[in-house]
Amino acid sequence: MQFQQLQYFVAVAETRHFTRAADLVHVAQPSLSQQIKALERELGADLFLRARGNITLTDAGEALLPLARRILADADTARHEVQELVQLRRGRVRLGATPSVCTGLLPDVLRAFHDRYPGIQLLIEEGGSHDLVRELARGALDLALVVLPLPTPSPALTTVELLREDLVVVSSPEAPRPGGGRRTVRIADLEGERLVMFRHGYDLRELTVAACRAEGFEPDFAVEGGEMDAVLGFVRAGLGVAVVPRMVAARSGRGLRVTPLARPGLHRTIALAHRSDVAPPRAARELQRMLLER
Repeated sequence: MQFQQLQYFVAVAETRHFTRAADLVHVAQPSLSQQIKALERELGADLFLRARGNITLTDAGEALLPLARRILADADTARHEVQELVQLRRGRVRLGATPSVCTGLLPDVLRAFHDRYPGIQLLIEEGGSHDLVRELARGALDLALVVLPLPTPSPALTTVELLREDLVVVSSPEAPRPGGGRRTVRIADLEGERLVMFRHGYDLRELTVAACRAEGFEPDFAVEGGEMDAVLGFVRAGLGVAVVPRMVAARSGRGLRVTPLARPGLHRTIALAHRSDVAPPRAARELQRMLLER
């Protein structure tokens, strides 16, 4: 008994038509009929009652049908399981993340993932949450690390909260301490400070500007339009101060003074997002697990 013969048998049983069954399994109708006859010879019983325009199952066919379906389903499961294992030896994960998350959270997790699965190619796309949500929706990313709340909430995405992170003020050690030298800085103390500001589309830009406006003033930009590394470099050069995630400030090394924000401060929530209608590939699910368990 051949696996292919069972496929042909189930196709005929479901369509009750040899020609339509042949089209369904992409084989010529005479070949399909020959394989069904060979199966019947091997089993020693007819599987179909053949009358012009009317194909029905015999008792033997009725008995074989659930068994054949189970065999085919088990074969599909076996194929799927093997492919899942293969995906952890080679393949790729397409991960989107905001630039600050790339700088602060991802390096350690990606190093651990690469050490464990060296054959998996990691493709990282940096962008704002709005851009990453769009790329997820069109299938260009498997996973994305985004800032909540999403700029345009989408029921087609599933999000899992990863961490809630404090924001801090960074400045050059050679410049006057923001806030008049106090150990913490209020948002109101940033009035009159020259800010180094991220480009449009950065979640941190929108959050900082909104916080300043809530205190009744428009922020004064010394320079704007930079990515994370550029902003930190401009601050080190003494061009102004910036509001950045605590994790980024901690990894930025020397050359920056870090001042916490006074309570209630500013915070952001990082979440892991993926499409709700499509399960991520096995390798992406493994990276997801490592991110959630970090």
